[in-house]
Amino acid sequence: METVIRIENLFAGYGRTPIIENISFDVFKGEIFIIIGGSGCGKSTLLKHMIGLLPPISGNVLIQGENLSLAEGNDRNRILQKIGVAFQSGALFGSMTVLENVMLPLREFTELPDAMMEDIAWLKLKLVGLEKSGFLMPAELSGGMKKRAALARAMALDPSIIFLDEPSAGLDPVTSAALDNLVKDLASSLGITFVIVTHELASIDAIADRIIMLEKSVKGIIATGTPEQLKNNTDNPFVYNFFNRKIDKGGK
Repeated sequence: METVIRIENLFAGYGRTPIIENISFDVFKGEIFIIIGGSGCGKSTLLKHMIGLLPPISGNVLIQGENLSLAEGNDRNRILQKIGVAFQSGALFGSMTVLENVMLPLREFTELPDAMMEDIAWLKLKLVGLEKSGFLMPAELSGGMKKRAALARAMALDPSIIFLDEPSAGLDPVTSAALDNLVKDLASSLGITFVIVTHELASIDAIADRIIMLEKSVKGIIATGTPEQLKNNTDNPFVYNFFNRKIDKGGK
């Protein structure tokens, strides 16, 4: 399997205070890779380091073999264009239409003619089922539509890797399931690698190829595997309780 993301001996945190210590793992091409864990374990911190928003205290983040942690200037921008990101809130610009939001990365990073940028944006909206919503403003969208619009924008530059932060947060079960199906379809049809931070067990069961679980007390990874392995074949009580929605005898 081809490695598209490699995390090497990463110490991650804020300033010089690590929240995550000395973790290493690979993400393979075309898989749906899930990052989970309890509150305060460092899921969002890890994501921010993987997309280059925060510099590592030490260690490396490699995107398709190139070291994002060390890259600067044009080299850094070139690496970042290999990835797309959709944040939990959608982070759409309220003063722009949905179409204009999707076109924004194309305006920032390409010199394509306006007509071509618009055509590409409409294509991305069609991929997420929003081809009739391009002229709406973000405030006119439902929660699920905002998530889809953010995903369309994340795909604007045809990245091979897309990061999703809590994509199902705030969605009803039906809308969440539809978004899960969309992610699976995009991974299958376009070969996109997805890295997803979530705590939604239903989504994890539905879409995950592989999972890493972080734990606050060890400041690192306590389990790696498929949903089935972590749910049924683990000797770690914390992992078992998490996946089976159990509490320990002390009620913790």
